[in-house]
Amino acid sequence: MTTSPDGLLPTTRRALLHRLAAAQTDGRAPSLVAAIGRGGTTVWEGARAAGPLPGETQYRIGSITKTFTAVLVLRLRDEGLLDLGDPLEKHLPGTGAGELTIAELLAHTGGLAAETPGPWWERTPGALRPELADVLGEEPFRHPKGRVHHYSNPGYTLLGALVEEVRGARWEDVLREEVLEPLGLHRTGSRPQSPHAEGWAVHPWADVLLPEPVEDLGLMAPAGQLWSTTGDLVRFGMFLARGDERVLSAESVREMRTPAAPAAAADLAAGTSYGLGTQILNLGGRTLIGHSGSLPGFLAALFFNPEEDVTAVVLANCTSGPLVVGVAAEFVRIVAEAEPRIPEPWRPAPRVDPAVLELAGPWYWGATPHALRLTEDGGVLLGPLNGWGRGSRFRARPDGTWVGLEGYYAGEVLRVARRSDGSVSHLDLGSFVFTREPYEAGAPVPGGVHPEGWRGSAAP
Repeated sequence: MTTSPDGLLPTTRRALLHRLAAAQTDGRAPSLVAAIGRGGTTVWEGARAAGPLPGETQYRIGSITKTFTAVLVLRLRDEGLLDLGDPLEKHLPGTGAGELTIAELLAHTGGLAAETPGPWWERTPGALRPELADVLGEEPFRHPKGRVHHYSNPGYTLLGALVEEVRGARWEDVLREEVLEPLGLHRTGSRPQSPHAEGWAVHPWADVLLPEPVEDLGLMAPAGQLWSTTGDLVRFGMFLARGDERVLSAESVREMRTPAAPAAAADLAAGTSYGLGTQILNLGGRTLIGHSGSLPGFLAALFFNPEEDVTAVVLANCTSGPLVVGVAAEFVRIVAEAEPRIPEPWRPAPRVDPAVLELAGPWYWGATPHALRLTEDGGVLLGPLNGWGRGSRFRARPDGTWVGLEGYYAGEVLRVARRSDGSVSHLDLGSFVFTREPYEAGAPVPGGVHPEGWRGSAAP
């Protein structure tokens, strides 16, 4: 990936620099660095610092590490080594939290505590917690499993241990071999490598600094250990948006960024939800997907908007101060509004299965008109014509059926029913019958319904 200083218009670049400068000044951050990715490349980089900081300077990224760990777990699933519905005990016995499913751990719905027992794990050596029992403590649960989304750092320690158990290698070694090296993230790792920023606390009432300690988190590493750069994180964000067959398919990264946890009322009001290792924000009508992170001395945010193909990364070397998530969201907004994404040119499909093409067009669920369209990825989209109601994309399965990918029909099976002569009779979607005519006579329930058929006026 190359860096293009002219990737954005001068007015856009100045707007980004102004927002970055204001955030660094108002947030009183020793340094603030940022980058924007679009179209598979970095199109803008900016830095505001007390001293010279090269664009490849490492910062600690805290909980963005969890998204990397989630990628490793999804890889195990895609290889058939585990299922997300498996209880942890099946692959990692003896933890005391074995009844939790892998999906519940990924989505923070297992009910585990947010933190380890004291002392505070972010400011103490990982050697103080040599075993998983030290991470979970005597009372690891705070909520019934599967009922609520309760963010849990120990939950991702369990996922890191799961990766090590199944792979038979250290978490950080698996991460480097399976994710960092294939994606070219050469400046991302568990320990800082020069040049790297120093972490600071800024006094709340005076312009003075206090150095923050840098601890090796030990078993907690899969929850927050990593260091990275703006360049590497832009690459990682674009991977999460598009997928990469060397690491995870587009379908699997789409699954990661699909809401997987029940949202509390406060989260619904704030427009936030959680997928499988990703945070999902709805700000100003725009969806942002990624993760935030913090550790003593550092703040980090990585978010992308799939519709506008904009990835924003913001890193700071202070414990508190600039609201990096808000800055990242502003960066996405600035680029999306100033330079809307130019649609890809329309091109005819290289090949279309005639049996699938035959399904395209209008269908009726009872008297409600729907349309079935073929999608670029070889799937189909079935939804109401008025834009309201239930609709979904569907992926083809080898047996000739289709499986729903989102919303009400996620996981539901769409079947094509044919007559004895091979012609299409109707579509069956989880027992809902779609016909070519409203209440088509001769179709299964609810076909025809009344023997007198349609009439011109209602009976008095």
